Amino acid sequence: MRVAIAGGGLAGLACAKYLVDAGHTPIVLESRDVLGGLVAAWKDEDGDWYETGLHVFFGAYPNMLQLMEELGIADRLQWKEHTLIFNQPEKPGVLSRFDVPDIPAPINVITSILRNNDMLTWEQKIRFAIGLLPAIVRGQQYVEKMDQYSLLEWLRRQGVDDRVNSDIFIAASKALTFINPEDVSATVPLTALNRFLQERYGSKVAFLDGAPPERLCQPMVDYVTEHGGEVLLNKPLRQILLNEDNTVKGYLVRGLEGAEDEVITADAYVCATSVDVIKALMPEPWKEIDVFQKMQNLVGVPVINIHLWFDRKMTDVDQLLFSRSDLLSVYADMSNTCNEYSDPDKSMLELVLAPAKEWIDRSEEDILAATMAELEKLYPQQLTGENPAKLLKHRIVKTPRSVYTAAPGTQACRPDQATPIANFFLAGSYTMQRYLGSMEGAVLSGKLAAQAVSQGASSAALDAGRDRQPASVA
Repeated sequence: MRVAIAGGGLAGLACAKYLVDAGHTPIVLESRDVLGGLVAAWKDEDGDWYETGLHVFFGAYPNMLQLMEELGIADRLQWKEHTLIFNQPEKPGVLSRFDVPDIPAPINVITSILRNNDMLTWEQKIRFAIGLLPAIVRGQQYVEKMDQYSLLEWLRRQGVDDRVNSDIFIAASKALTFINPEDVSATVPLTALNRFLQERYGSKVAFLDGAPPERLCQPMVDYVTEHGGEVLLNKPLRQILLNEDNTVKGYLVRGLEGAEDEVITADAYVCATSVDVIKALMPEPWKEIDVFQKMQNLVGVPVINIHLWFDRKMTDVDQLLFSRSDLLSVYADMSNTCNEYSDPDKSMLELVLAPAKEWIDRSEEDILAATMAELEKLYPQQLTGENPAKLLKHRIVKTPRSVYTAAPGTQACRPDQATPIANFFLAGSYTMQRYLGSMEGAVLSGKLAAQAVSQGASSAALDAGRDRQPASVA
């Protein structure tokens, strides 16, 4: 069966990979000249990479890890020491660590919390632990029900100290969802926390050894094309064409640089774009369908990724860092964490500005100035001393609509991969799957979409077979 997939990000490429495994022939249509979608990256004139986001992998990413094993590229993940590291803005230059011992879960994570005396008092630790018990004991079903509350509301209902929120959950919420605890659904961080508490290496972090388009996406493209599929760049979807029964007739692809538009036809169609794109392309007859109506409530969150190259080492830490800054979310010195970006003498800090809603329309000059002001608080010796580090260059990447905004109540708006349209399917981390808006969620959604396509094909074949059976004689 021929399957047309709009979108060459992780969801679309994963869908294509699992479709060829099932014996189908996918054709992936990517609108830009670079693969990856929300993990896209580009090289500048000096040969340095800059990315759409700071992409880290967790041990609690089973579908991503399985995919990389199947592609033979699992060795491209550079696993770091099992620890979570927080800056302490009130103590410039001081880092607070939650070192996770190599013992069974959840005792390992609990031990790391109990051992940390920099950020929480014993009373706060006890309140924290008691507050988390319902999520741990009652499981994911309870976590899903908590979508009615923001994370901050849930913490207060559990009697968790506001200090825990300010010290731990603001940083965690911004890292996971790019928004603050008062704005994010409690379901999202609680889901992540459940994975970290249930899996021995769930909170362990890895960085890819190079840029995602080359080191992660291209192997998927190679696999798909070697098995008979196609992956085409510069093929932006312009319109979803319909048959009289409202099923998909074809994808109308916009011609670039004077080329004519073309129609791509297939047996089944997958839309693996962001939720904002599919909303814009939604055919009028579909807009009255309940599933598609609910999707209108899903909106991409703005994200800003900042790259700063310095003339010397800012830090030797080879790990993801939680900034605990009012402006910044998480960051890393990529010259330490990533083989391809490695430099023993200089630093390239990659930082996420969050929440970015108030900054997305601001100038690069304003964003850079604000970022440097925050960094001076974190690294006063390096940036404000007698011989401060020199900023060599910078790159700022704005994504006005990234992963869906995980606000309270949005769980009910997330669609399944199969839709009411018989030959139309959805993939993307906004679709319903347990790993929410993440790389793992994107890969899992692609796998589930491929399964839905295959099941739809099997059902159609069975129905056709029944139609061919002779009528029974009473």
